[in-house]
Amino acid sequence: MHQTNYIVREPLLDPKQRVIGYELCWQQNGHAFADADLEDLVGFVAAHLVDDEQGWLLRDKVLFLDAVPAMLSIDALHALPPERTVLSVRARDLANADTRAAVQGLRAGGVGISIRGANLDLLGRNLAPLASYAEVKFAGTDVATQARTYAAAKQSTLRLVGRPVSTWQDFDACAALGIDSIVGKLHLTPRPGNPVKGMNPAQTIILQLMQMVQNNDDVPRIEAVLKRDPALTYKLLRFINSAGFGAGRDIQSLRQAIAMLGYAPLYRWLVLLLATASSSGYSPVLMETAVVRARLCELLGQKHLGKADAEHLFVAGMFSLLDRLLGLTMQEVLDTIQLPDAVVRALVTRDGAYGPYLALAEACELNSNLVASLAGSLEISPAEVNKAHLSALAWAQNVAA
Repeated sequence: MHQTNYIVREPLLDPKQRVIGYELCWQQNGHAFADADLEDLVGFVAAHLVDDEQGWLLRDKVLFLDAVPAMLSIDALHALPPERTVLSVRARDLANADTRAAVQGLRAGGVGISIRGANLDLLGRNLAPLASYAEVKFAGTDVATQARTYAAAKQSTLRLVGRPVSTWQDFDACAALGIDSIVGKLHLTPRPGNPVKGMNPAQTIILQLMQMVQNNDDVPRIEAVLKRDPALTYKLLRFINSAGFGAGRDIQSLRQAIAMLGYAPLYRWLVLLLATASSSGYSPVLMETAVVRARLCELLGQKHLGKADAEHLFVAGMFSLLDRLLGLTMQEVLDTIQLPDAVVRALVTRDGAYGPYLALAEACELNSNLVASLAGSLEISPAEVNKAHLSALAWAQNVAA
């Protein structure tokens, strides 16, 4: 099927703020999708997130996908790992006996079913045999009534998904109410109430190394700075000897590791480390969003701009959330390190050579109506954007591991 739709994602958080999965759907421009569109999404996801050798590329993440009765028996569902797949079904569709039978068959096979639009008072009694999750509309008002309703539902095996949760205050309320998974725009919001701001000692060293790599300093000088932080040395050697890097032999010395890696990949590795070394109490979802965004920017630019520009796009994607990760303003971040002018322009105004790629990667996180127009202006097809998006998601799981 020729693809005309764009995939957008929302992360699911557990009460400890960890990303436990993603909800993927087609970007909605105010129109309802045909059954065939939803089937197409399942098929596309199965084709790009399940690998013959590596299996499920999202590792321990669960995927929530919208479902309609017509697609509950399609073959593509069998390609997805049942224990990592949750289909969201509308409560009213369950009035049909055939739909209920199809749902029960999927449940028996291990697929998760989430019910949308259910009467919460009937949750525990009626839905537990059919569903593993129930979606609850979280409202910050009348928390006592909600607490009683959820407590009754939790007597059953149902897990509750709260949405839309747009503030950390509401997140805390959901966690206190015993809601298991929380969906909202929290992936772009720093956790408030944390006094730590700015760089820690590890990040200061990483920044110094980034500047040295940019200046093409010689390897012994870079090695000398790296040696000042044993944890950094350990991480670099572990990275270069990982199966993913595939050095093919055991690298024991820093000098060998730097020479083998090369300056551009070393710089990119340092950018990743700079963000992950944050101690400002940011939420893990912000970190994962930064990694996905960076990789998506890079993949979107690879075909049209070439390898060197794609490396810069990776940096732009990562730095676009660094202010929130470090608790600094963007200007303060830019004052700490010299970045190429095109990267700075993308970060500050979202224009120039790299800006539109960064804006497109952001739009895919926000279910924004701009996805189609931005992709069109860059002459990137929906299928190319969607493939890059899923590839970036899978890549981020490897980084986390």
